[in-house]
Amino acid sequence: MSTPVTGAPRPRSSFRARTTAGLTALLLPLAAMVGLASPAKAAASATASYTKVSDWGSGFEGKWTVKNTGTTALSSWTVEWDFPTGTAVTSAWDADVTNSGTHWSAKNKSWNGSLAPGASVSFGFNGTGSGSPSGCKLNGASCDGGSVPGDAPPSAPGTPAASNITNTSVTLSWSAATDDKGIKNYDVLRDGAKVATVTGTTWTNTGLTAGTDYSYTVQARDTADQTGPVSGARAVRTTGGGTDPGPGPGGKVKLGYFTEWGVYGRNYHVKNLVTSGSASKITHINYAFGNVTGGKCAIGDAYADYDKAYTADQSVDGVADTWDQPLRGNFNQLRKLKAKYPHIKVLWSFGGWTWSGGFGQAAANPAAFAQSCYDLVEDPRWADVFDGIDLDWEYPNACGLSCDTSGPAAFRNMMQAMRAKFGTNNLVTAAVTADASSGGKIDAADYGGAAQYVDWYNVMTYDFFGAWAAQGPTAPHSPLTSYAGIPQAGFNSAEAIAKFKAKGVPSSKLLLGIGFYGRGWTGVTQSAPGGSATGPAAGTYEQGIEDYKVLKNTCPATGTIAGTAYAHCGSNWWSYDTPATVTSKMGWAKNQGLGGAFFWEFSGDTANGELVSAINSGLG
Repeated sequence: MSTPVTGAPRPRSSFRARTTAGLTALLLPLAAMVGLASPAKAAASATASYTKVSDWGSGFEGKWTVKNTGTTALSSWTVEWDFPTGTAVTSAWDADVTNSGTHWSAKNKSWNGSLAPGASVSFGFNGTGSGSPSGCKLNGASCDGGSVPGDAPPSAPGTPAASNITNTSVTLSWSAATDDKGIKNYDVLRDGAKVATVTGTTWTNTGLTAGTDYSYTVQARDTADQTGPVSGARAVRTTGGGTDPGPGPGGKVKLGYFTEWGVYGRNYHVKNLVTSGSASKITHINYAFGNVTGGKCAIGDAYADYDKAYTADQSVDGVADTWDQPLRGNFNQLRKLKAKYPHIKVLWSFGGWTWSGGFGQAAANPAAFAQSCYDLVEDPRWADVFDGIDLDWEYPNACGLSCDTSGPAAFRNMMQAMRAKFGTNNLVTAAVTADASSGGKIDAADYGGAAQYVDWYNVMTYDFFGAWAAQGPTAPHSPLTSYAGIPQAGFNSAEAIAKFKAKGVPSSKLLLGIGFYGRGWTGVTQSAPGGSATGPAAGTYEQGIEDYKVLKNTCPATGTIAGTAYAHCGSNWWSYDTPATVTSKMGWAKNQGLGGAFFWEFSGDTANGELVSAINSGLG
């Protein structure tokens, strides 16, 4: 029986998880995700918080909420804030709003000024511009409940840029912080420890060690000696120190996909990479997924990407997000992760199973598409977070969720445009099909011709078989090799890798794919592969698929075939990789001279990162 090789990171599966287990995010109107309510700065007995309710490009709707947090009644209230130049209130309701230049004040109406303890009241307004409020005061005191208005601390300086890197030195420069009383000086922190205090916005660090990784941040101090938040981190590796060890120990790439939607029902966050021990064992992260629409790269989930506020206990560095910081969400957490683990490189992956339909239009003008992607990846708000781009086109000149007819040269032309735009200092990679059948998806596009433009291909050597063939036959979804009775010739890792090599792709530019999940059927009586079934087995987020961390306990492996494991428990039959089979696959990858391995995706692993550990130790 022939079945399509989806072979891919598939938002299709995980978006279902958000539907079943993460309704909160989906029930929010998209516009509301632009700015969720967060504490601004209120009196000892009251607080005020701001929400951007909606944003339609040329204008927006804002709302302030005043709450009496004290034990006595509040007889009146006045909220004050500053907008940057270009942002203004155009109309308001439920409060009298006035301004003096960029300073705005809102006073209660005659009928809503009195607030009993615990009560709250809101007023709203329409505005123009893209700025956010700052310097909020409620009845003359800070809006977060402080008893004294006080002097606001300075803003964060810009993420430092690094230049003139030598064996023993690096020059850092950054954009200035702002403060209402003026900036006194800046502290330069290296790997979290202060190494200098300077009055300007540039500094040269000397006396460094050759061939060593460092991480730099900057923190401003105002004339009242208050320090503000630290800047984004800049990773620096000094030159020299012998031969560059490559992307990781042994020069092998060890890459994992992190899904933006995992922060919802799966409750999996960037900090989990730290607590699991995985961060120290990987070299690269693919952040999935950006959208491909209208011939351009686009944001996938703005709230998860850069707006979700993290509490101190959820944050990588134990520091909570503030309501007015310029970057929050996964992007800021990845920035903090890179500061803590400067060896990690992060790529932004675009497309995937659900969003590959847009690649056809993008392929019509690859240079314009590459420009749009570059502009998004290098957006100043998060440019330091990303070290390159990954395209997950499923599939060029072939069928996935939809069918593409761009022609066999389209993929090569797109990767050529990407390299031309992103240059040699950024990584350019692609996730590619593993369908090695005669006339199959590998044959449909010029992967050999495109290889000169990419750093590597993530060969999606999983999802060969699954319960989309509801009656079976049961088969491992990630076979390393062929075996007697395999349902489809060419559907295995070894033949996929061999076919790419035959098309001229260097071994070092091929990564072996590992699935951190299993695929399974129910109604199965036969323990060995090849049995009949009545349909997909039940899964936590979607029928027919389940995380390794669940399966290892609920349906332990009962056998192996073609280099991967399978399990028969009750009437269910599952196939998945275990630490033992991952270790053997890594040995095979090394013998093949492959560039390393990658996996889909972090949240399927155990809390202590069993599968990541197996990849790390197996590749050496």
